[in-house]
Amino acid sequence: MTKFAKSTIAAAFMAAFSFASLPAHAGLFDDDEARKAITDLRTKVDALQQDLNNRLGDKADKTGTLDLINQNEQLRQDIAKLRGEVEVLANDLSEAQKRQKDFYIDLDTRLRALEPRKTTVDGQEAEVDAGEQKAYEAATQLFKDGDYKGAGAAYNDFLRRYPQSAYAANAQYALGNSFYVQNDYRNALSAQQAVVKNYPNSPKAPEALLNIASCYVELKDKAGARRALDTLIDNYPESPSAATAKERLRALK
Repeated sequence: MTKFAKSTIAAAFMAAFSFASLPAHAGLFDDDEARKAITDLRTKVDALQQDLNNRLGDKADKTGTLDLINQNEQLRQDIAKLRGEVEVLANDLSEAQKRQKDFYIDLDTRLRALEPRKTTVDGQEAEVDAGEQKAYEAATQLFKDGDYKGAGAAYNDFLRRYPQSAYAANAQYALGNSFYVQNDYRNALSAQQAVVKNYPNSPKAPEALLNIASCYVELKDKAGARRALDTLIDNYPESPSAATAKERLRALK
């Protein structure tokens, strides 16, 4: 084999070895670096092919030996193989980029779903977590479906998990209602008293006082009912519930 052929084969294999090392370090490249590496490798292969063709053409004119033709064919096969490997690397890079893009889109979608959402609760804008809103709506649906016992348990669980929620006053009020419709007036009374005590500024507070009065009436405690109605009128005179409280007071006399 000629000295030139040996050096050319060596160059081709060095290029192949350079390519072979790329996947092992692919994690260290960003997209631009990987593309540059592929472009550089292709340029080197093209230059090697051109140089090989030029030199072999000159040699063939002078010697025309079968050995030189065989060397030429072997080198062409090596270069073709190297080109194929470059294309595989380019395809792998493209697939990796697509998978990475899909991953980040999916991750972003999941994170957005977990972010607090702005909503309006009793006329006030508030931020509510997706899980928090889902739990409240699930409890409310149970109540609408007539599963008052299940609704009560769901509201209790909601208040335990989200005591600072913008829905907390509503959940406490609904808990009282779930007891009331089951004729559990004592627990209903306790639940509505918690609304007035813990959420005095909520629109549910005057409504809770009306329900407290109703619970006292069911428990045959008219004096307690009057106290609840008087408190409502004194503390929330501008509320719609105040007018109802005045009517009920007249009925209790």
